[in-house]
Amino acid sequence: MKTYQNYIANHFQPSPSSLDVNDKWNQEVFAKINYATPEQIEAALEKAYLCRKRLAHISHGRREGWLIELHGRLKNRADEFASLISREAGKPISYARAEVERCLTTLRFAAEEARRLVGEKVAIDYGAGAGKSAFTDRFPVGVVLGISPFNFPLNLALHKLGPAIASGCPIILKPSPFAPASLFAFAELFEGMDMPEGSVSILMVRDDQAPKLSEDKRISLISFTGSPKVGWSIKQNADKKKVLLELGGNAPVIIDESADLVDAAKKVAIGTFLYAGQICISTQRVFVVKKVYDEFLKKLLEETSKLKVGAPEDEKTQVGPLIAKVHLKRIESWVQEAITNGATVLCGGKVLNIDQNLYAPTWLANVKSNDKVMCEEVFGPVGIIESVEDFDEAIQRANDTSFGLQAGVFTNRLDHSKNAFRDLEYAGVMINNIPGFRVDSMPYGGIKDSGFGREGLRYAIEEFTETKLLVF
Repeated sequence: MKTYQNYIANHFQPSPSSLDVNDKWNQEVFAKINYATPEQIEAALEKAYLCRKRLAHISHGRREGWLIELHGRLKNRADEFASLISREAGKPISYARAEVERCLTTLRFAAEEARRLVGEKVAIDYGAGAGKSAFTDRFPVGVVLGISPFNFPLNLALHKLGPAIASGCPIILKPSPFAPASLFAFAELFEGMDMPEGSVSILMVRDDQAPKLSEDKRISLISFTGSPKVGWSIKQNADKKKVLLELGGNAPVIIDESADLVDAAKKVAIGTFLYAGQICISTQRVFVVKKVYDEFLKKLLEETSKLKVGAPEDEKTQVGPLIAKVHLKRIESWVQEAITNGATVLCGGKVLNIDQNLYAPTWLANVKSNDKVMCEEVFGPVGIIESVEDFDEAIQRANDTSFGLQAGVFTNRLDHSKNAFRDLEYAGVMINNIPGFRVDSMPYGGIKDSGFGREGLRYAIEEFTETKLLVF
């Protein structure tokens, strides 16, 4: 069993107490993570704060070089990291490998953007500005606190780490206690690199110590990915800090009468249940125009029945365990609430294995608008499907939520595509694809209760920097 120490200002340091990390399939404890002491938290903050000006003065090319070096070191250990992610997050091994590939892409894009970090010339040569020139440049905001979730335990952390390094910001990273090991293993990749002391810290922090980090005045920016409750609480207590929030949602899909139903059914089935629906942009609500509802539903249930449910290490598994018993019980109670209120179970609707936290892929119909499975984020293998009269009603139903991350629309009508882009209250609209589509370079984030700010390397770097104007 391996014990991971906290990575404090570019150095590993032990501490007396630890968190157990368990295999999400067989519940075996396979690693321990040291909890950071209050003194270590203070050291990480102080070292990062003292490092900030030195790091800001380092050339873009050198920052690019660090990211390229990390890319190469991760690539050499790709299989090891995929196995670790699969064990600690319960992620199907094929999907864990895909996450590592995305991590490599994230680091490569961050390296490219480090070199392209530029301002712009400002036109002021008129009136009072006649004869003068002006341009802007971008400067790092200061110390960044990155808080990452369990479902992409490495890649979503790198979406904070990569932009921080590229923009010249010291960063302190706090992973989820459900799946922290892969990020601490990544800390080993920094060994021997010539980064200034204080550039990077990775801490396992107890809940009662977390406010010491997020509320400390030496932190300039917080980038948080996780639940709305925690995210909005962090923002409320953030004082003058910049805060970026990615808070998930209950992503809708619209199917109109012109859609390719075979293609849509395949994509929606996998987009709802892959990794047991534990993805911020998993499909949760499906609205189908009445004319094709019955035909689409038949195809969708057929595709759902083909999904392999089981052990994450099985190459064919697509739906594995939920991250923890508490979430299995929550999903079971939410589904039961909907059934009690009149919902129809089209498939699933039950626990498959309580010891392994397996819940059956579930489709519900006739769900009330105020049932939790409809109006909140399930973050589990549960989808809702409803018939609507026409495309306009589908748009209205899709918008009837406090969330606004990404939406999918299956249509072969140009007017419907244009109207969806104009009228859907979401930060991303995917045409003939599921809401779960994401490329790591694209702007990614939400509106309404889904948060604000954008990830995606260039867009995150803009958030991690401030514009300064020079006039002469």
